Amino acid sequence: MHYWEQRWQTGQTGWDLGAASPPLAAYIDQIKEPQKAEPLLIPGCGSGYEALYLLDQGFTNVTMLDLAPSAVDALKKRLDRHRPDWEAAMRVLAGDFFEHAGAYARILEQTFFCAIDPAWRLRYTEHMHRILRPGGKLAGVLFNRDFDGGPPFGGSIDEYQALFAPYFEIRTLAPCYNSAPPRAGAEAFLIAVKPG
Repeated sequence: MHYWEQRWQTGQTGWDLGAASPPLAAYIDQIKEPQKAEPLLIPGCGSGYEALYLLDQGFTNVTMLDLAPSAVDALKKRLDRHRPDWEAAMRVLAGDFFEHAGAYARILEQTFFCAIDPAWRLRYTEHMHRILRPGGKLAGVLFNRDFDGGPPFGGSIDEYQALFAPYFEIRTLAPCYNSAPPRAGAEAFLIAVKPG
C-alpha cells in the first residue's frame, strides 16, 4: 500500500490543521474578480479545507489533486455535506502531481512540497513551471525550519531562493506573520511568477 494512502486509512494525519491555513486564506482573500474564474490547482490537497474556503470566496475553476484515493474520497464527502453544488466549480482528482497536465493561472502550495522527498524538489519546481501559464503564480506556505527525518521535510528561505529563482520571478519569500499557532515561527510564504 502506498505510504500516503496508508496514512489516510489509519488516520495518521498529524499535519491536518482542521481549517484552511491562515496565510493561504489571507492570500486567497486578496484575489479579486475576474481572477476567481481562472484555473487554479491545489496539489496534495489532503483534507481540502482550502477547497471549502475557495468555494465560499466565489472561485469557480478549481482543481484539487491528491495521490491518496482515501483523501480524495473524504474530501468529496465533506464537499457534498457542506456544498452540494461544488461540482459546478471544482474538480477533485486522485492522481500523481508529476503526471498531471494542465495550464493553470495559479497554483496554491500547502503542505505538498514538504511531503515529497527533497531529492524531488528540482523536479517539483520544473513541473510547477511546466503546468503554469506564462504569468501564472505559484503561491503558498513552505516550512522555514528543519525536521529530523521526514516527512515533513523542512528547508530554509535561502534554499528556496536558490531552487525557485532559475524558473520564476520571486515576488515574496519571507517568514509568515500569520501562521496557525502550531506552526508559528516555522513557515515562509512564497509568491513566484512564471515569466512570460
